[in-house]
Amino acid sequence: MLSAHRRKLPIGIQSFEKLRLGQYYYVDKTPFIHALVETGGYYFLSRPRRFGKSLLLDTLGCLFEGREALFEGLYIHDKWDWQQRHPVVRLSFGSGVMQNRQELDVRIRDQLRTERERLGLTLNHKTDIAGEFEQLIRQAHAKNGQRVVVLIDEYDKPILDNILDGDRARELREGLKNLYSVLKDADPHLHFVLLTGVSKFSKVSLFSGLNNLNDITLDAPYAAICGYTDHDVDTVFAPELPGLNREEIRRWYNGYRWGGQEVPSVYNPFDVLLLLQKRVFNPYWFESATPTFLVELLRTRGVFTPQLDTLQAKAQLLGRFDVDDIATEAMLFQTGYITIKDIQEPMVGYRLYSLGFPNQEVESSLNEFLLPVLGIRGSEAQTYQLALFNVLLEHDI
Repeated sequence: MLSAHRRKLPIGIQSFEKLRLGQYYYVDKTPFIHALVETGGYYFLSRPRRFGKSLLLDTLGCLFEGREALFEGLYIHDKWDWQQRHPVVRLSFGSGVMQNRQELDVRIRDQLRTERERLGLTLNHKTDIAGEFEQLIRQAHAKNGQRVVVLIDEYDKPILDNILDGDRARELREGLKNLYSVLKDADPHLHFVLLTGVSKFSKVSLFSGLNNLNDITLDAPYAAICGYTDHDVDTVFAPELPGLNREEIRRWYNGYRWGGQEVPSVYNPFDVLLLLQKRVFNPYWFESATPTFLVELLRTRGVFTPQLDTLQAKAQLLGRFDVDDIATEAMLFQTGYITIKDIQEPMVGYRLYSLGFPNQEVESSLNEFLLPVLGIRGSEAQTYQLALFNVLLEHDI
């Protein structure tokens, strides 16, 4: 169904309430949410930055809190029991940079205190962080008579912010592991859990004992749970498209895929929204954060960027990411600089993933960004950049 009139572009909006009450465009993700809550309770989702993970979590929070008015007209509205409400605990590590365990612990305690106050709870006795988290969940269950929903955003950011310093990253990893370990024994008090982030750290290193955490990152039914599909762009944002070259939009920004050819590719919402606002094709997502860690890793490992468009990897390699074991393919895939092009299964249970750049934005920007790192600067860099653009236009890479 086409949008009847122009609305506001939800650039940077992570609040579901603000989006729904403020006359913003909204791509209905509640079909995916309905499937999630109907089929299980403990989930993990990895997606690159600026793909809508925070908005997804906030939508879930509003849903479990029973805020029916916000969901009128959406897929899930007539399929949800609005009489049943659950206490929701929300934690996020998306803001700021924590450089040691002490700073991380302060941030965690501050968030736990905020959640207690919001839910009308008090700390019965002084305890450690794990004890505070466990007490919060147990008290919320007892007070409300309904099991608790736990939503954790950017669960891995404190580690990724310090990934080039192994000792510091390991220290922060242990602090987060101490927090997340509570979820295992809190099972009788929990109704639904979702953790989101960029990277997929191994269960052994970060989620020890939480064996029922279902990783839906590469599950076909949830391939488009974040991001915009071609259909979304052509329908929801139809009033904004006149005057823009639709095929160029697709070539520049589409192409992210979490599965084989049977699942839809998606656009990064950040790119689409800024393009619709500014009406100029630019690498908005790439320029929003300099991938210094990525560039340093590619430089030290001698990775030649044209090779990134022809990589192959097994599923285990794509999911292998830890402080002491960062596979190049996993790091590039999880951060959004390469994506799945195709999946082959030469024998049962053995899947081989073909990987490559998702679109022109990433391919041209990453190559251009790496030139100074390779020692190519000034006019020489400009010459290489022009040559690169010509190659891209001819689709030779």
